Amino acid sequence: QVQLVESGGGLVQPGGSLRVSCTVSGIIFSINTMSWHRQAPGKERELVASITTGGSAEYADFVNGRFTISRNNAKSTVALQMNSLKPEDTAVYYCKARIATRGGLNDYWGQGTQVTVSS
Repeated sequence: QVQLVESGGGLVQPGGSLRVSCTVSGIIFSINTMSWHRQAPGKERELVASITTGGSAEYADFVNGRFTISRNNAKSTVALQMNSLKPEDTAVYYCKARIATRGGLNDYWGQGTQVTVSS
């Protein structure tokens, strides 16, 4: 059974930094694109950043150079380094991965980790 487990959320002051990580476990053949999404209260879930197996990254416009997504293919992990955080970055952050298993190619989500930006 495939599992994605996030870690690293918490409370940070405006202008601060935080790093969230996600580890994939289970019997898998390969991991394709990995991404981070977020959902603030009362809002729809939105894409923050994605990264391909080869390391090509894309970011939402609101990131504006503040976040960096990275992955370690050998360890099946993806991370999001967030700098210059703003109160509007407050949300539950979810990782997602497109994973090939014996059952085919499917998208899997983590359970989410809360990031709160507040003074």
